[in-house]
Amino acid sequence: MPIQNADLHCHSIVSDGTLTPEELAARAAANGVELWALTDHDEIGGQERAAAAAHALGMKYLTGVEISVTFADETVHVIGLGFDDRDAQLRAGLAATRGGRGERARDIAAGLAAVGIPGAYEGAVQYARNQELISRTHFARFLVETGVCRDTGEVFRRFLVEGKPGFVPHRWATLKDAVRWITEAGGVAVIAHPARYRLSANEEYALFTDFKAHGGRGVEVVTGSHTPSEYVTYAETAREFGLAASRGSDFHSPGESHTDLGQLPFLHGALTPVWDLVADRVR
Repeated sequence: MPIQNADLHCHSIVSDGTLTPEELAARAAANGVELWALTDHDEIGGQERAAAAAHALGMKYLTGVEISVTFADETVHVIGLGFDDRDAQLRAGLAATRGGRGERARDIAAGLAAVGIPGAYEGAVQYARNQELISRTHFARFLVETGVCRDTGEVFRRFLVEGKPGFVPHRWATLKDAVRWITEAGGVAVIAHPARYRLSANEEYALFTDFKAHGGRGVEVVTGSHTPSEYVTYAETAREFGLAASRGSDFHSPGESHTDLGQLPFLHGALTPVWDLVADRVR
């Protein structure tokens, strides 16, 4: 029977999630996930743990990662699935992408201090199990814990988006490099949650055109940050560009994520599931 409940986008404590790979696997299995991937930001250090936990619970597993890319001055995320997690080029590329996060974090803290929020860097570090991957989410958790904001969404709106005191842009990997690292490691590249990006219609068309030209093969259609109407929009985009469709909750934390692992609608039957492209790489 074909796989339907695949969840190919979530985060553990290895990046900016709050659960271990093992806890995520248990939650996915409890929610009926058949095929799972852990896709931490710019980091594949949790892959062996995730695969072992998935197998112990009877789930199939694909290696995964979410790579940060700068495109048209916007941060875009590219998911990699089914790659060789021992690939030296991929590992080196991810290490280079992670490299600028520490300096960026200190600049974020300085911006927050300037508006009367001291100690934000030290506070955020407490939430970052992997300090190479300290991110805006860790700052958001600190500001919620200290009562500055009610929830992480409010933190982002008030402090961490463009034009706000804690916003610091960062130059990530190029789209070409991210897709190349994934595909040359034997994986498939997927554009994550495309509706989230602040791109004009022309810029979005250029994103998909360039992505396809570089060897990208998939797009997240059903994901935790898309609305039902956006499922339809990006199903049409998948057909227009000849891309396979992916499905993933983008789950980070029980207390923060709107969509739990495995709880999204299934992909429309007319779409080609991205996992069909990597069937031989399922562990």
